Amino acid sequence: MTEMSTSPKRWNVGLVGYGEVGRILAEDLRKQDVQVAAYDLKLGTDQAGALRDHAAAHGVALAAGHADLAAQADFIVSAVTASQAVPVAQACAPTVKAGTWFLDFNSASPGAKRRAADLIDGNGGRYVEGAVMTSIPPTRIKVPLLLGGAGAAALAPLLVELGFNAKVASEQLGVASAVKMCRSVMIKGLEAMVIESFTTARAYGVEDAVLASLQETFPGIDWEKQGAYFFQRVIEHGRRRSEEVLEVAETVREAGLTPWSAQGTAERQAWVADLADEGLFGPKGTEAFARSADWRVEADRILATVKPKD
Repeated sequence: MTEMSTSPKRWNVGLVGYGEVGRILAEDLRKQDVQVAAYDLKLGTDQAGALRDHAAAHGVALAAGHADLAAQADFIVSAVTASQAVPVAQACAPTVKAGTWFLDFNSASPGAKRRAADLIDGNGGRYVEGAVMTSIPPTRIKVPLLLGGAGAAALAPLLVELGFNAKVASEQLGVASAVKMCRSVMIKGLEAMVIESFTTARAYGVEDAVLASLQETFPGIDWEKQGAYFFQRVIEHGRRRSEEVLEVAETVREAGLTPWSAQGTAERQAWVADLADEGLFGPKGTEAFARSADWRVEADRILATVKPKD
């Protein structure tokens, strides 16, 4: 066995994507003195300052590009937007070292995961798909993670040693992603439905009656609190969620069905993201952005932009 496979805490870890997920993983790995490098396309934009500040504060090296990061990493985590899952694999593949693990964290369809795997495995790397099964911020590196692919069983105990909560779903690529994608039909769809239902109810002045009815039917859910949380997450991450649900829709198509629900969810998530980009919910990057504990505040902002039909 090689040192890389027996001593994961001595790996050089490369993070592709230094957004919310990448920064959380970097922080939790650096607390264990694991060497971490990162690359993000935003390093070439006016948003680079915050990323560089975070990297400096936590001892994370910043790579010059995908090829540079892949050339030095023993373990690569791809945590980007869903549409970039295959392009990232394509960008890393030419310089990936023989035997390097490539964990695809992205919410992409089973077909996309298989295309990414062909690129990495075809250049000597070891591709494993990872399906993140709930929101990352509350549980951080301990977020439930399903693994898939021929190398999943070998990688799982190494990830556990690094602090991940990883379990093998299948040796067949696409199974873990299918679990994630089918779950997202419900979870991301529920977010979109809550925003549509609650905002419409607010427009008619019947929100209290609607929430009371929901509480009676589903007493295990605090609909006020859940509604505020859904509004917060979609306002802050609607763009990423929309891209994910487009992959969900592709997953449904790959099964031979028409993704009516998923397509509508993607459109609603993107619509909220457009409003956020226009500044409707306040300046991005501030502490107050997407943090209102009262969903009515955000619903009223939305309603101020629309014109009811007579």
